[in-house]
Amino acid sequence: MTLYTIIMFAMLFAVVPVTGGLLAVTPWLMRRNECFAVTVPAGKQNDPRLVAIKRDYSKKMGVLTAVLSVLVAAFFAYYLGGTSEAGEGLLVAVITLGTLLPIIVGFALMLSNRRKVQAIKVQDGWFAERQQVTAIVAEEEDVPGAISLAWNLLYLPILVGTFALTLIFYPQMPDLIPMKVNFAGEVTSTMPKGPGVFAFPILFVAFMAACMVFSHWSIGRSKRPTDPSAPATSALAYGMFARANSVMIVASGLLLSAVVGVGFVLSAVGVISLEAMGALVAVLAILMVVAALAISLVYGQAGSKLHARMQGAEFDAPLLFDDDEHWILGIIYFNRDDASVFLPERFGIGWTLNMARPAAWGIVIGGALLTIGFIVATFALM
Repeated sequence: MTLYTIIMFAMLFAVVPVTGGLLAVTPWLMRRNECFAVTVPAGKQNDPRLVAIKRDYSKKMGVLTAVLSVLVAAFFAYYLGGTSEAGEGLLVAVITLGTLLPIIVGFALMLSNRRKVQAIKVQDGWFAERQQVTAIVAEEEDVPGAISLAWNLLYLPILVGTFALTLIFYPQMPDLIPMKVNFAGEVTSTMPKGPGVFAFPILFVAFMAACMVFSHWSIGRSKRPTDPSAPATSALAYGMFARANSVMIVASGLLLSAVVGVGFVLSAVGVISLEAMGALVAVLAILMVVAALAISLVYGQAGSKLHARMQGAEFDAPLLFDDDEHWILGIIYFNRDDASVFLPERFGIGWTLNMARPAAWGIVIGGALLTIGFIVATFALM
């Protein structure tokens, strides 16, 4: 077993437990006035009924994740015994199933638990007598948030450097350039030497830059959620959560773009093997996932964990704001009266769209077209 195979195994094996594990702890990472996408008083998060529902969800997701992880490990062992294309295809299918199944089951459990929390909410009369919102007025430098978009200008030297490196090494490149290796490190696809050699790395870096810059920009444009009972600390906690995510997005995007852009050229001339470059990309992917997980666990969704530490002991504040009616199935936000296009997820880590805004549909369609265009262009080059 080569080092590349071990690294790829670690990356692929990690997908299932990381996905399922994050879903299992999600209820404990949400904002303290939310439980399974239902608005509840912040002081009721420790209500024994809500705690029992969250523990039951985590237990079921944990068991499912453990079973699927063992299944993926068994199929990977089977693949190593044959390394056939059929075996590789089966392994990819099992990993895909192991990743999607926790998401599907987790969503179904979330809906079931959401109904239970809604019933408790009605039974105990947890409703806002009036909709109270807050606004934080401060100098821009005093309010933490996403780092400057100017950091994304660093993609330009990566693009220029990749093109210059390709131009320098082009005469030394072979007629057929390796493009893809299987899990065993064997080259399975090549690209003829030609214009595609210049286009592919530039296309990849440009696509990566577009995705990461948009993600960075959307964080800065997101609605800033605040807890009316503690507006200052909740705003500060969210701002620090947004900043940490923006730093992670910029750093990981730049690193991955540079490694793929420069690595492609160096692998084409044999300075490094495509197998080594793939291993490096896999390691970076693992580090990116670890960084995202660390932010989620330390800060919580929208800074909820940080807010709890800053606020100290829980207090039984009344429910001052309730927007449950605008959340379809607890995950789709639809509010024509809200000018925001981006806002934090209600159940999950990250941000979502206000689907009542035309701009949101333009973003969805535009993103799909950009991705399809990148895939088609890549296959055309290869």
